[in-house]
Parts: sequence; C-alpha cells; structure tokens
Amino acid sequence: MLSKLYVGNLSYQTSEEDLNRLFGQAGTVESVRIITDATSGRSKGFGFVEMASEEEAQNAINMFNGYSFKDREMVVDKAKPKRTNNYKSRDFKGSGAGKRGGSKPKRVQYEEDME
Repeated sequence: MLSKLYVGNLSYQTSEEDLNRLFGQAGTVESVRIITDATSGRSKGFGFVEMASEEEAQNAINMFNGYSFKDREMVVDKAKPKRTNNYKSRDFKGSGAGKRGGSKPKRVQYEEDME
C-alpha cells in the first residue's frame, strides 16, 4: 500500500529528481511532487513523496527528518489528508449583509422638487 509523505523546508532549488534520488535510498519511490506557485512557477519549499509501503515510508522519516539537504534541514512526516474548505459561497445575496436594522429615512420633498 502506498504511503504519502510530506517533505518541508526544502531549498527552492530542489528538484523532483533530487528528491527521487534521495528518498530512493530509503526504499521504492512511487511518485514525487514539489508544490509550486501558480503564477510564478517557483517552488513553495515543500512537496510530497509517495513510498511503496508503510515500512519504507517510516524508514524515510527516520532517515531524512532533520536531515540537512542543500543547506536546509528537511521536515519529513506522514502527509495529512488535504483540508476541505467548509466555507459557504461568498455570495452575500439574502444573507442580511449590509442590513443593520432600522428603517431608511424618508426623503423630504420640497416644493421646488414637485414642479
């Protein structure tokens, strides 16, 4: 069964190939993904590595958590499930937004407005 690992505090110059080679020392690497910024394409400094088994994943954690790689001390741990956004739509229609109670002042009509 595949086991996904979170790998953090990566140097921005770290490539997926670098991680594949490094984690290959701990066992069979099934996939590597470094997360990048959508607009700039630059690494966000973390990624995910999928190992072939739980044992290999635990071996990788033991070997590489706190390991200095490209002048950065890596953080390696089991990946947590992706958080879901539980916020409702930002459509404020009918939500009461902007309605603070009370009635609006009535417009006073002056004689010159009536002409």
